[in-house]
Amino acid sequence: MVVLVVGLVFAGFALQSSKPPEIHRGVVLVELFTSEGCSSCPPADALLSRLREKQSLNGIEVIPLGFHVDYWNSLGWMDRFSSRSYSERQEKYARQFGLEGPYTPQMVVDGSRELVGNNSRGAEDAILKAAGEPPSAEVTISSPSANEVLIRVQDKNPKESGDVMLAISEDNLETNVKAGENNGHVLRHAAVVRDFERLGRLSGGSFERTIQPKAAADWKTKDVRLVVFVQDPSKGSIAGAASIPWTSLSR
Repeated sequence: MVVLVVGLVFAGFALQSSKPPEIHRGVVLVELFTSEGCSSCPPADALLSRLREKQSLNGIEVIPLGFHVDYWNSLGWMDRFSSRSYSERQEKYARQFGLEGPYTPQMVVDGSRELVGNNSRGAEDAILKAAGEPPSAEVTISSPSANEVLIRVQDKNPKESGDVMLAISEDNLETNVKAGENNGHVLRHAAVVRDFERLGRLSGGSFERTIQPKAAADWKTKDVRLVVFVQDPSKGSIAGAASIPWTSLSR
């Protein structure tokens, strides 16, 4: 595995565009691959936090997800949010984009564009370009009864068979790092992926499933969101996405 650590000067994130683009897609998914052991990652984490706080760009709903990879854990600090499966997800993207290997911080927009994760202008451009492409699938999330979540997906193309993925993220997390490259710093995170799974696959362009998610003991449910998206398993592109706060679930 090749780990490329990229450090760029971080510029302020301006959620503006000189020429308003033509918007076809109302929701754009933004993934950040990051690590508490990476000294170049805190500015990217801050960018993801601003995306969460702003929530929209030129009328586009931005859904951020922070995937903490585990390949930094052997270099002095164990990232408590990291997962081998998140590293494997990033490795798949590296192959998709023809990269030498994964690196941090890396941002992937709608599964089809990648860039250095602390590049604020590049992130804005990638989000606007993704929003200019027609959506393929409509994703809806509702809570019809206590502790139940109903997920429905309808793709415009009945022949599509993309994977339906569920990510549970949490905001307002922080860690006092005591070793590694960020030793002595308090790192703050938003949209940290706490759980991630494949729910199933579209059949005839549609999907429906009821789930009963359970919160872990250390989650602050007021800061937790459920995110569902549809992804082409071979190309990686995102066909549609939606999210709801945990607090909106029926009790």
